[in-house]
Amino acid sequence: MQISRIEKATPQQLQWLVWAAFFLVSLCSMLPMDGFYQALVFTFVNTGFYALIIYGNIYFLYPRFFLKSQKTTYVLLVLIFLGLCAITRSFSTFYLYNTFFSKRPQPFPAYTIVYYFLTGILIFLLSFIFRVAIAYFSLKKKTDEIIAEKTAAELNLLKSQVQPHFLFNTLNNIYYEAYLESPRAAGLIERLSAIMRYFVDESPKPEVLIKTEVNFLENYIELEKIRLRHQIHLIFVKDYPVDAMIPPMLLMALVENIFKHGIDKTSASNHIQITLLCQGDSLSFTTQNAITPGKAPGNGFGLQNLRKRLELIYGDDFEFEINQSDQSFQSAFKIPLK
Repeated sequence: MQISRIEKATPQQLQWLVWAAFFLVSLCSMLPMDGFYQALVFTFVNTGFYALIIYGNIYFLYPRFFLKSQKTTYVLLVLIFLGLCAITRSFSTFYLYNTFFSKRPQPFPAYTIVYYFLTGILIFLLSFIFRVAIAYFSLKKKTDEIIAEKTAAELNLLKSQVQPHFLFNTLNNIYYEAYLESPRAAGLIERLSAIMRYFVDESPKPEVLIKTEVNFLENYIELEKIRLRHQIHLIFVKDYPVDAMIPPMLLMALVENIFKHGIDKTSASNHIQITLLCQGDSLSFTTQNAITPGKAPGNGFGLQNLRKRLELIYGDDFEFEINQSDQSFQSAFKIPLK
């Protein structure tokens, strides 16, 4: 259980644990010779200088000079830094000893500067081990967090899959009940079920068969038709290889734009033409609809987002055009075919 708690500790908590252990060991080693209060004071001083050397190197000198290929400057600054630490530590310990613990003033021992300088070099070398340990535990903590997030995501995915399958099964039951009373309504339920299954099973994939995408479009169009008062005149020309693949929902943007902006629900003369053709190593997709008087043609966010998506997928290797006249609105793109 204790090991488990240490593994769950943060890098900061582990550092405090290491310094606390070092402080106690140093204090206990000094107690027999110096007494409690003197040992306590000098343990604080020594630990403070050790921490200054270690963190001064790993957080300031090493990243700012050594990692930036200023190695000569780094070595000179390290020597100056260790020298200043040795001098400061020598005079501070001498002052504290003479002021609070010595019965009579003692002369300043100059050799302590050399001793503390050599000790500082040893602590400086240990700082690299300290740095590696900090990096290791930081990386381990991030790895554990990623694993935990991945596990949570997988659990959420399993939960999200349960709900659609329950809905699909329910739709199937409704379909059979509706088929007995209204075959047309049952057919619409079947198309809705196919659309929802496409969203769940196909749309997360990087690529789908064009045939699958076309079936999705045809189901979408049939469901849109029931919202209209009059029949629409729609021509869908398609010619493509059966094994060709495209990113999912790529054709949808142009068709959805028609039903959002290019249909007059009160008119009986809505004309739509959709063309999906393979031309050599390319696939072209074109939609054309009559412009409804008093209604914007639809050059909005949907088409802008489609252009951005084409740029992300194909870079400069695609064509995208929007043409508008007084009578019709046409949008088209051409992409390389896999």
